[in-house]
Amino acid sequence: MNPGAPASFDRRDAARDERYERERLRDEARYRRERLELYRARLYGGRAASQSRLRELERASDGATARLRRYETARS
Repeated sequence: MNPGAPASFDRRDAARDERYERERLRDEARYRRERLELYRARLYGGRAASQSRLRELERASDGATARLRRYETARS
């Protein structure tokens, strides 16, 4: 075995970690998007809602989507 070459289990661990990170980012982006959609429905339904909360949810959703895009772009 070449001491400078990564062991096969190290490569598998790295691949697993990469898949985990991608799934985590996808889950976060979906969660933020769904929260925003629910809040918008509340707002349009006439229930009390705050415009500042809506902006906060929009920023969180946009940020999660941007992190996912950056990650996917860096890996492709």
